[in-house]
Amino acid sequence: MTTSLQKSQFPAWAWVVGGLFLGFSLVGCTGSQDAEPSGKPQVVATSTILQDWTAEVAGDEVELIGILQPGADPHVYEPVPADNLKIERADLILYNGYNLEPGLIKLIESNKKSKVFAVGEVVTPLDYDYQGTREPDPHVWGDVEKAIEMVNAIRDQLIELSPEDKEEFTNNAAEFTQELAALDQWITEQIQTIPAQQRQLVTTHDAFQYYAKAYGLTVAGTLIGMSTEEQPSAQTVKRLSDDIQKARVPAIFAETTINPALIKTVAAEAKVKLAEQELYSDSIGAPGTEADSYIKMLKVNTRTIVEALGGNYTEFQAGLSN
Repeated sequence: MTTSLQKSQFPAWAWVVGGLFLGFSLVGCTGSQDAEPSGKPQVVATSTILQDWTAEVAGDEVELIGILQPGADPHVYEPVPADNLKIERADLILYNGYNLEPGLIKLIESNKKSKVFAVGEVVTPLDYDYQGTREPDPHVWGDVEKAIEMVNAIRDQLIELSPEDKEEFTNNAAEFTQELAALDQWITEQIQTIPAQQRQLVTTHDAFQYYAKAYGLTVAGTLIGMSTEEQPSAQTVKRLSDDIQKARVPAIFAETTINPALIKTVAAEAKVKLAEQELYSDSIGAPGTEADSYIKMLKVNTRTIVEALGGNYTEFQAGLSN
């Protein structure tokens, strides 16, 4: 709290300018928040994928506020003061969980006012080995069937938050999950066009286990593990290069949220093609790009994988407006 003594140390114009600057800062930082409260329930979603799903289900019935921007890496993101303000004002906070966004999870857990829900944790996770212990894989959205589970969980949370909008949330979720079911079937059909021995995926970090298991691929290797905080050694690069040569994969893949320099080195050492299009792993694309929604992201990733591994890609026909 500022005392009258502290205020007297500054001229009046400084307080006016400072107040204006703070006002503009808060509006700019909160993205979808208006200068004046809308009166609608405020829902915060951490990841761009959760933001996309929530927007599909909520329609115009809530004030949806995102934290992570397209292209941001949730594994290493460090919260800023504006994030704390969004979280304090929220009526409902939706986050992925399974330690996908550790910096934000720590901030969320320190907030005792808002209702919080770990959307990804409605899914029974795949596990991975981390320093001798088994940890849940947080990249649950790679399997579209699991995405449908999570979308329905978001619907239920929104109904609990705003019961008077139950019919809209229910109808929106039903329409969206119908399209997701069509997407799920389409991905299966596309991956099946890849020659069986070439259905092997090598990526920068281990974010595609759910996708691979759901659609019939094998993760033949990754440069780093589940978290992008890991730093690969020269031995890791050499071992992955050797594994790629043994597996005879036709191509390997960089990712949009991770510097591609090291995976380019792996490709050069293994004498294998690096796919021209990077895969979207932890974030959808920026607005206006071909991957600026969850459905578009999966379409782009599937096309990239199928074409690079020798399959025959055909366009997804449902929901072209997304």
